Amino acid sequence: MTTSGTADHGLRLIPFHGLRYVPERVGSLAAVTSPPYDVVVRPDGLNHLESADPHNIVRLILPQADTPAARNEQAARTMHHWLAEGVLSTDDEPALYVYEQRRAGLVQRGVIGALALSAADAGIVLPHEDVMPDVVTDRAGLMRATAANLEPLLLTYRGDDPEAGAAAVVERAARRAPLLSTTTEDGFQHRLWAITDPAELASVTADLGRRQALIADGHHRWATYLRLQEEHPSPTPWDFGLVLLVDTARYPLQVRAIHRMLRRLPVAAALAAVDGHFRVRPVDGPLPLAMEALDDAAERGNAFLLAGDGSFHLVTDPDPALIERTVRRDRPEAWRRLDATVLHATLLDAIWDVPDTPDHISYIHDTEATVAMAERNGGTAVLMHPVREEVVRDLARQGVTMPRKSTSFGPKPATGLVLRSLD
Repeated sequence: MTTSGTADHGLRLIPFHGLRYVPERVGSLAAVTSPPYDVVVRPDGLNHLESADPHNIVRLILPQADTPAARNEQAARTMHHWLAEGVLSTDDEPALYVYEQRRAGLVQRGVIGALALSAADAGIVLPHEDVMPDVVTDRAGLMRATAANLEPLLLTYRGDDPEAGAAAVVERAARRAPLLSTTTEDGFQHRLWAITDPAELASVTADLGRRQALIADGHHRWATYLRLQEEHPSPTPWDFGLVLLVDTARYPLQVRAIHRMLRRLPVAAALAAVDGHFRVRPVDGPLPLAMEALDDAAERGNAFLLAGDGSFHLVTDPDPALIERTVRRDRPEAWRRLDATVLHATLLDAIWDVPDTPDHISYIHDTEATVAMAERNGGTAVLMHPVREEVVRDLARQGVTMPRKSTSFGPKPATGLVLRSLD
């Protein structure tokens, strides 16, 4: 994605003093990292991460207490203690950071920096999903309390010359000895390099200054950045937010679905309600085989896989008249045909009457975890097929946001390798 202007009309990424774990003060760098806050499956994943190391980053991004105020206070206290004890330390020089993830033939590299939030006003950063206000409020309280950007957003842009600009700087950095290297239990190797050379920084700045970016992951954190910027009169460090920018012309991202677990709707009730409105048929397991049936059906139209009762049920072929009645008509046809659109407008709102609130719906990235949680809770797992990246980009360019939690781009950056203090 390229804009036709100068550096004043594109992305403005600046160096910052990275806040990083001191390796000698923790068990291992792998043991203190975490997936992004909204990917951690609670409580199982949270408990596992907390027990991996007493300084695991989840104690900052997902503090455990009875109230939001208590959680934020706990995170602030933890941050203060870790800084005072030398568990976290600030790098001496401001830098942009090249970040690499590698596993089984997959390599992704990008640049981590502090992005000027003014890009939001100019349409330079393109969101593609709606956000939930209560999540933004939660994240804002945490960032205020810790005075830090605890994990980077994932943004993508389209470069045009792999031998020049930011792309060349990224590849040169990856040939040097890294600041850190660690392998997490999911098999990903993570490496980080600091870019401090003025000429290299200038090259990255000039290149990105004529780009626009798509938010691949982190819409709630982006909305949080903008809310907190409004609270702090410029100029302040709150005018910038921590991001990872990946050139998808060089490193294409993977797109996965985000599934729903309906806490208070048993599978039998869900199936009874859709009878006569959609085609419903049982499909054979195990789960990978059932997901293949979903993938095949999704090639022909809207398709959902329901689970949670020990079986799998494929829901397809919605009644066209029902879609006309329930899906808003003031959006592009590509938006109206999205599985997430039909799920929320037709199934959740019109047929199942399930409010989109945390006590009714959990959004889960992992397929097996979604089914297991539904079986434990007597609820319904709604398994989704991923949206193609070109559909996401096309709608974003039109200024049309998709239903929230429609997509999961990856691989996502590990949380805990570099933080940004706003203090």
